[in-house]
Amino acid sequence: MLDYPQHPPTPSPTPPPAPQPNKGIVLQGRTIMERSGMQVHKFTPAYLLLLALPCTCFLPNFWSRVLTLSWDSHTHQYITEQAILNVTLESLNGIKGHDRNRSEEETRLGRGFWRAVGEVVKSNAAMDFLSTTRSDPIYHFDSERIDGAKVMLRQFWTQTVLSVRAKEYQSARHSLGQLFHSLQDFYSHSNWVEMGQRSIYLHLLSPEEPAVPVANEGTPTCMECFSITCRNNLLPQLMNPQEESLLLTTGYFNTFPPKPAGKCSHGGILDSSRHSMAKGGINKDSTSPLFSPHHYLHAKAAALATEATLTVLRDLRDTIGHKAFLRLFSVRQVPALVFVMDTTGSMFEEITAARLRAHSIIQSRAKSSGQARTFLLVPFHDPEVGPVYETEDPNQFMEHMEDLMALGGGDEPEMCLSAIQLALTHSPPLSEVFVFTDASPKDAYLFDAVKALALEKQTKVTFLLTEDPNYTRDSRAIRGKRRRRRTRSREAPSPNRFSLYSSLSFVSGGLTIFTTNSDIHRVSSIVEDNTAAEKVTLLHVESDQELMSLHSFRVDDSVKNVTLHVCGTMTECILTNPSDQNQSLLNETLRGPFAELQHFQGLYRISLLPPIQPGQWKLQAKSDGHLTFNAIGDSSVDFLYYFATVTNETHPGLARVEGSPVAGVPAFLVLAVTGLDSEEEASFSYATLLGAEGQSLQRVMLNSSSSSSSSFHSTQALVGSVDPVPRVPFCVRLTGQDSRGNKLERVSAEMVQPTYVQIEVLTIPRLVPGHSTTVTFKILNHGPARLFSLTADDDCRYLHTRGPHRFLVGAQGSFPGQVDLHTPATAQAGASVTLTFTVHALDSPDTNYAVVYLTVVPPDPDTSPPSCSAARVQGSCSSVCGESSWSVSLAVSDIGRAGLAALQLQKGEGDLTVFHSPPPMEETPVKTQSGPDQQQVHREETTNGNHHHQHKARLKYGDPPLNISEWVPSSSQPLWVRYTSSCCSAKAEMLVWDTAGNMKRCHLKSGEQRHLRDRSTETSGVGQITITAVFIFCCSTVLLI
Repeated sequence: MLDYPQHPPTPSPTPPPAPQPNKGIVLQGRTIMERSGMQVHKFTPAYLLLLALPCTCFLPNFWSRVLTLSWDSHTHQYITEQAILNVTLESLNGIKGHDRNRSEEETRLGRGFWRAVGEVVKSNAAMDFLSTTRSDPIYHFDSERIDGAKVMLRQFWTQTVLSVRAKEYQSARHSLGQLFHSLQDFYSHSNWVEMGQRSIYLHLLSPEEPAVPVANEGTPTCMECFSITCRNNLLPQLMNPQEESLLLTTGYFNTFPPKPAGKCSHGGILDSSRHSMAKGGINKDSTSPLFSPHHYLHAKAAALATEATLTVLRDLRDTIGHKAFLRLFSVRQVPALVFVMDTTGSMFEEITAARLRAHSIIQSRAKSSGQARTFLLVPFHDPEVGPVYETEDPNQFMEHMEDLMALGGGDEPEMCLSAIQLALTHSPPLSEVFVFTDASPKDAYLFDAVKALALEKQTKVTFLLTEDPNYTRDSRAIRGKRRRRRTRSREAPSPNRFSLYSSLSFVSGGLTIFTTNSDIHRVSSIVEDNTAAEKVTLLHVESDQELMSLHSFRVDDSVKNVTLHVCGTMTECILTNPSDQNQSLLNETLRGPFAELQHFQGLYRISLLPPIQPGQWKLQAKSDGHLTFNAIGDSSVDFLYYFATVTNETHPGLARVEGSPVAGVPAFLVLAVTGLDSEEEASFSYATLLGAEGQSLQRVMLNSSSSSSSSFHSTQALVGSVDPVPRVPFCVRLTGQDSRGNKLERVSAEMVQPTYVQIEVLTIPRLVPGHSTTVTFKILNHGPARLFSLTADDDCRYLHTRGPHRFLVGAQGSFPGQVDLHTPATAQAGASVTLTFTVHALDSPDTNYAVVYLTVVPPDPDTSPPSCSAARVQGSCSSVCGESSWSVSLAVSDIGRAGLAALQLQKGEGDLTVFHSPPPMEETPVKTQSGPDQQQVHREETTNGNHHHQHKARLKYGDPPLNISEWVPSSSQPLWVRYTSSCCSAKAEMLVWDTAGNMKRCHLKSGEQRHLRDRSTETSGVGQITITAVFIFCCSTVLLI
């Protein structure tokens, strides 16, 4: 339902309707007063100085260092990327059989890994760019709003853990990026570093850790500072670690909330509060004194933020497990196998072909190592769609495939786009969806939403159609083709009824193949070709020329197994190798001197024969109709990219363009080259924007954005100015050269769709079961005044109203609105809702999209960690450590509502034994041996006086977490554990989780390893044991500039 304001400032030829109830889609019109976000200027020193504006937190990304002229500053992006890379490599090195060196492991992480890291970085940086978060002190630890910021951090942690457990990895990456941003900002915006602290502030995410009191509103915190560099401007009790009453403070920024007299400012040339008492500031965001009054402490703040980020990631890995951690970051992601299957009566041959192809792929990959493959199957017919069968078990997937039956029939259109929407929602990014059908779409209204999901996830959609669009009903009958389609109309089906499929495959980088039942088995070989690991695109163009068309692609030394797919019908085809030798593929034998041709109905498969000559290859083809050319090969070297615009408001940097870029105005093209071998030097000098038929539209010169301190072995970050963005669809081709001067080229298969309309999502709230939630957005019109149509769609049907809805937006105007969702009380915590907005102009092809992932969270989440307290300590360590031992008995309980979930011995060479009741004073250790891959569970009974004791399990280091969720009847009852070790091993660490995802680290140390933070110590004999409990609710702090 639409809701307009009473008097919109946007010109309108007709009076707006009266306001409606606040449900569904709500839109309000106004005029854009400023378009600074759309302005991009030349690379000139004067412009860079103009953009040198202050920010309210660490700088968002690499380009911020350029804009602020602080080249050695650490950014949120740098700290986050480095931390994720380091912990990921740690995790791989901890897996048996992974003994490669760091650079080799880094090269093999895969394109999916860097895309996943990019999602975390994007979410992190968005906190500085979104209008709803960039000035809110809660998200940045500003204005002494420390208590509220701590609550927010713990919510981000809970949301991340819930999302991972629900296998909603994109949602988890989003909340993890938000967590990192706020946590990192603490070290830059507070006086923690000035206190002389050398370790991270554990209390931020661990409520049981000691807390430093926050200065109240009436307590002065700073002295006057009259220079851009402020030294010793904090009052003594805020910076002297010898003071008994240390106070914590953070700087105030601008006018909200108002800065009380005597308080510290954030500082920097754009912070208006720096002029009020006390003048100056304390932020350590960068090494630039213009931005950061405490710039000289930037390195220390960055080091603490980095350590905090690493701690968070390690705790997250321990909480969710190594396997889930690697899946979260798509490490060595194997392409998913995604089938969308029409199961109506005529699809027997197609279903059989898909089964055989799936079986072939599974068999060929059975012995390959690496990350598990995702298998996804979505059946459909009219009116049923789904369910979605998703698994990592190939045998289970084949069982689902075997259960498919070609039954039923009806009118010719089917619910194909609904099934593709489900497949795109559930499949990981960088996948390819294969659609088997012979029917046109009945649900054409979903086309824009499906296209948006395909582009957002960079997922190709390929159609294998066993129906010729040129055949009428009578001609099909003459051919004797066995069909079940019965149209309700007497008219022959339209030859354009498959145009939406062709458009979707063209935009996403896939193919549309019109074949026959007799050829579908062979045509389906394209599934096997395209889902092999490390596939790169060398060519992707279309041609409608009746004359001979010429297309070229380049093969370098890193590319193996080159295959060309040509869709359509060719009358002539000539392949030319880099030595200018020709092979006529249609007039000679199928196997020539350097290529082999396989021709099926609707598809030509051309394989280059080894050894493949490096250099430029050419393909000349002639056809009476439409042709699509696609060349792929095996190589680790590929690239990711996005478009961005300069933002110079409170946080200078490059703000990523969501959806399609605006046509006709400048923008930046940001690329990351992945998979580079550390021993192979390569440079990339420019990118070319190519039209649909391969014609060059614009060359974009590239500059490296990486310094020697921030570059990774396997990636190169590049940026170039696109001036202006073309007005027609295009793809991106990246060009460079290796150390020997040979050219390297890679092509993005998806087609960028420039437009004159944008959607900016302003809020991304959490969903609470049984409650309604509002998502606000804004439509930006970069063209003349005109009517638009907006549609919102979600995969869980939580929206009150989907649309479409029409509204008028004035020239260069904007139109805010909102949608309302109601989350049912039965919604599962951690579930993700994919919300898709699509808008298009009614007078032109202009269209754009936005995709948002919303997470369901409990209404009152349990944020309290488990507890572990020492109940009894025994030990008598002699000078010969191997002849004596020490032990400690602990009571483990959950002080929240969730209940205990699991425990694990994370460090230590002793035994950890679990009991139902307090263990006896003395117990003869039971000698057990844990296998390398399986923990040994023992049940024994021991009698000591009148007490009866039973232990359930004995754990050693290296055993997986032990599930104890059913061992304790209620969350208030404790579980008892005893740790026993030789005195030669003086330290141990136990991890305890509750079912809400909160984790506590219990550090056990012998007397010789006494800790400064002794919590509970009991002595027996001459030995002394210390237990130190550290609760990890979120992760550690992260610093970002």
